[in-house]
This record gives sequence, structure tokens and C-alpha cells, in this order.
Amino acid sequence: MSENKVTFGLDKVHIAFFDKDATTGQPAWETPIPIPGAVRWTPEAQGETTTFYADNMAYFLVTSNNGYTGELEMANIPDEIKARMFGWKIDDNGMLVEIADGMPEKFALLGQVKGDKRDRRFVHYDCQAARTAKENTTKGESTEIVGETLTMTTSPIEINDNVIVKGDMELNATNATEFNSFFSKVYTPTFTPAA
Repeated sequence: MSENKVTFGLDKVHIAFFDKDATTGQPAWETPIPIPGAVRWTPEAQGETTTFYADNMAYFLVTSNNGYTGELEMANIPDEIKARMFGWKIDDNGMLVEIADGMPEKFALLGQVKGDKRDRRFVHYDCQAARTAKENTTKGESTEIVGETLTMTTSPIEINDNVIVKGDMELNATNATEFNSFFSKVYTPTFTPAA
């Protein structure tokens, strides 16, 4: 349970691409890559609620969890990251080339929001990004800096017999090791079996 009254800010954004060579039978990710310059992350829940009526009332409700869609705005996204995200290529002279039929790579998105008492770290496990939107305008009397915005989808994924979407971790008395190493590898949840 969170000890924070409020959370604010966004920093420590990392991308961890899926490890295509993993042989464990479980999803695996490469080492997370830090991307400085986080501006905003706006995930919106996807899914719907279905109501079954009986005995003249809402008898049973079921809600589907289809993950999230949202926008991630960064000051700048490195070309090497965009090439892998979108299936593009970097040519021999360092030019990022948009490949029309490129195969995008999926990844985990990690980051942190500040809290009034403790920071809160998050991971969205199965993400895919659409091409970036970036407006280029002429310089006027003042310089306006424009970031890059990714439209992203986070989908449910099965890990250790649970279909999960994301996780949030706040430092507490028992999780300092996992919290402090959160950005060194993608944390996967562990559950004690019910007695």
C-alpha cells in the first residue's frame, strides 16, 4: 500500500527490448536502456465492462483488461532506439532510414514518478510503439523546444501463469534489493502460493 499522498513528475524512463534468444519458456528482456528527457506518459486503460441482468438487476459484471494505449513524450529519442522500435535501419553514414515494411520490436517500458514520501517505479511489460510525431517550426523571437511523442500500446502478457499488464513498486521495508535494482533488469513478479 502506498504511503504517498500524491505522486508527481516523471523520470528515469528506460526501454528494455524483448530478448529474442531467450530459451526459458518465459518472456525475457534485454538490459534496460536509459533514455533521458522524460516529459510525460499518459496511459489510458483499454477494455470494457459487460453487464448480465437477472432478477431485475445487474446480476453479474465482467470487465475485460486489454491493457493501455497512451503517449510517451520525450525530449529526444535516440536513433538507435527508434530503429529497433519501428524496424527501421541506420545506413553506413549514420542516417536513420524509415523502412516501410520494417518489423517493429516489442519492449518493456520502465520509469519512475516522484512521491511526497517515496518514489514509485513502474513497468509496462509488453509495449509496441507507432511512429513518432515531431513538429519542426522556425525559430521566432523565442526558442520553443519540441519533444518527440510516441503513441504506444501496452498488451497483457503471460508471466509465470499470470496474465499481467504492468506493475508499480514503491520502496518499503522488505523490497530494497528489488527496488534499488529495478532499472538494471526487468523485474518480474513473484507470488507466494496460497496455503
